[in-house]
Amino acid sequence: MVGGDPVDLALTTKLLGSSTRSLEKFVRELWDRALLWRSADGQHVVRAVSEVLGPNPAGLGPSIAELPGSTPEWTTSPGALDQAIASAPDSARNILDMLTWGPPFGTLSPGGPMAAAGNWLLSHQLLSALSSERVALPREVALNLRGGKLHHESALSAPKLTVTVHEQSSVDDAAGGQASELLGLVDELAADWGPRPPRVLRAGGLSVRDFKRLTSILDVAPAHAAFVVETAYAAGLLADDGSLEPVWAPTPGYDDWQQKPSANRWVRLSRDWLASGRAPHLVGTVPGGGGSPINALSGEVVYPPMRQLRGDVLTELAAIPEGQAPDLTSLADRIRWRRPMRRAEIIKSVTAAVLCEAEWLGITGRGALSTAGRLLFEATADPAAAEKAIDTHLPSPVEHVLLQADLTAVAPGRLEGSLAQFMRLVADVESRGGATVYRFSPQSVRRGLDAGWSSAQVLAALQDASRTPVPQPLEYLVGDVARRHGQTRVGTVSAYIRSDDTTVLDTMLADRELAALQLRRVAPTVVVSQAHTLVVLEMLRENGFAPVAETTEGGVQIPRVSHHRTPARRSPASLTITAVVDDELTETLISALRAGEESAAYERARALSQPGPRLPSTEPAVALALLRDASADSLGVWIGYADADGRTKRILFYPKRIEGGRAYGSVEGSDVEQTFSIHRITGAAVS
Repeated sequence: MVGGDPVDLALTTKLLGSSTRSLEKFVRELWDRALLWRSADGQHVVRAVSEVLGPNPAGLGPSIAELPGSTPEWTTSPGALDQAIASAPDSARNILDMLTWGPPFGTLSPGGPMAAAGNWLLSHQLLSALSSERVALPREVALNLRGGKLHHESALSAPKLTVTVHEQSSVDDAAGGQASELLGLVDELAADWGPRPPRVLRAGGLSVRDFKRLTSILDVAPAHAAFVVETAYAAGLLADDGSLEPVWAPTPGYDDWQQKPSANRWVRLSRDWLASGRAPHLVGTVPGGGGSPINALSGEVVYPPMRQLRGDVLTELAAIPEGQAPDLTSLADRIRWRRPMRRAEIIKSVTAAVLCEAEWLGITGRGALSTAGRLLFEATADPAAAEKAIDTHLPSPVEHVLLQADLTAVAPGRLEGSLAQFMRLVADVESRGGATVYRFSPQSVRRGLDAGWSSAQVLAALQDASRTPVPQPLEYLVGDVARRHGQTRVGTVSAYIRSDDTTVLDTMLADRELAALQLRRVAPTVVVSQAHTLVVLEMLRENGFAPVAETTEGGVQIPRVSHHRTPARRSPASLTITAVVDDELTETLISALRAGEESAAYERARALSQPGPRLPSTEPAVALALLRDASADSLGVWIGYADADGRTKRILFYPKRIEGGRAYGSVEGSDVEQTFSIHRITGAAVS
């Protein structure tokens, strides 16, 4: 079928190795989806389908009638094509085997090892020459080599899933535990980034060093840490603060979110994850075109098909009975069957990532969809019902810890509120799981003292929170750190006053006229002030003292007297007319203007005569976004492209990849990969 030719159902049935009855239901579905239209001579496929599938559907090349050259003899005699293929030497048959299932185009170097076999195929017209080196396998030859089959394997029904069955109650309990852990990890993230926000990279995103530090603090694998930070970002709980030196920090929305019930917080994270177009599993991977690994929170984590593929995976999970968990291989095969235009390796990696993320989030448990996840994802999603369902399986928070003699504390469950904040302040998380182990150290205790707590307050709070007495080693640790805490002071001053005569300094401190300087004695002969040095000197002199400025080496600073001068000015030059516009110059100018008008009219007419729609002027960033979306969805894009001479032409372009400021892909009517510079694209629109 080519272009708008009617569909030959009998031929289609034969090529697919199916029956007419089984094919009719697919035809009805295509009609319902408006992918077919009917006329007196039969049913036709809409033009958009051909554009989406590309010029070589099923890996078949052009028909012999569309290729250059004379008509082969084997087209007029039945069985002649079979004889020609059977007589091919082994080397020529190897070339045919490589092109049989696509792609149907190849390159033959005139002096290469396959040149003789290629010349034999060209002479027998089993291959068609497109150029001096490029050849194509005619569609009729390919179908003959395939044995009359359109695809290597015609899978008209979805592959079956291989599942493991669990009790739904155990699935929901596992999901509740994962949901509780995620809420704790987001709180840990905010608690760390609140006082110590990491900087935003110049190109956007989180630096590798800060990401490794976060992975260590959360005590999870890098992929899990990337999921936590990207999920919090998608939910609006952290963002770039937008300052001159931007940093990543929790948003005001995080404070509101933290005060809500745990089930409500989980529903918020889950819904934002479902709607997100970001792919956390890409963090740390190297893009296909090479370069540096992808950073968390960067623009490269955005992957437009992610939302659709995530929905495909969850749709498959929701379609099977409760408690059933499919394995990765069969689920990826089923998704690949539903999305045949996607690359197989991408389908498998995305499916594995979605299963992991859904497990970390608590939408699934033990690989099966949880009750709350099913309520959240169904077409008639009910967030209130999902919130109620997950709430019954979230582990109840505990309000106590168990202090140990080895300077650790065990929280037998999830801590919330002020106790969780206090434990994060005075201790470090050593391990997670069903119970969280905190480790006390001089550094962690000093952190609490720096926050304004006294040693007595720290010990009293620990005693109130613990079901066991405060161990003696912990008391000694807190007391020892408190004794040394604050023995050395560090402050900031703008000026100091030094005098060997302490009476003079006493007079200054007692003088009310100098109160604005906020003088403070730090030593018998030294007074400091927050005011600028010049202000201190001026006020002291106004009040009868005779100070002098001192250099950093302790000597007397002699003030320099500057003599201010205005900048030099140019004297205005007199204007003298030295030339007169004569008739010859006037005619030349008018001729040039008229030629410009004619050239502009010609360019307008040429633009109207070009194929495709009129393209508005598009910013490079907008054109880049359109090309990336089209590349991800295998769609064509009309672009206006300025060549080296400044002429603009319209091209229907199928981008394959975008990297380094260039777009790589094919144009309509050609399979040769071409390259277009983004800055030369004047306009873009999806076809």
